[in-house]
Amino acid sequence: MVTVEVTPAARDQVLKIMEKQGKPGSALRLYVQGGGCSGLTYGMSFDQRETGDEVAFEGGGLLVVVDRASAPLLEGVQVDFLLGLEASGFKIHNPNAKETCSCGKSFSA
Repeated sequence: MVTVEVTPAARDQVLKIMEKQGKPGSALRLYVQGGGCSGLTYGMSFDQRETGDEVAFEGGGLLVVVDRASAPLLEGVQVDFLLGLEASGFKIHNPNAKETCSCGKSFSA
């Protein structure tokens, strides 16, 4: 089982985006893929169904799905949403990251 925290700010933003895109009730899919300056990047998308090869759980009133390959890299992650003058957007705090790039979008583990 993977533990991911979705903050209230992130949950609210995800629900707004789902509504705007006409995808209410979708699951939030979190994943890790190769790329970025540190080797791995985070990804988020909406999915209407589970494939059966992932971990699904409720995160702050939101269905979150994580594929089994990404699960160890996302264990203990916190997904937040920041809105500020210097930076706005989703921010992922990953205790498993050994190194991150300055943009915060890629990491190594």
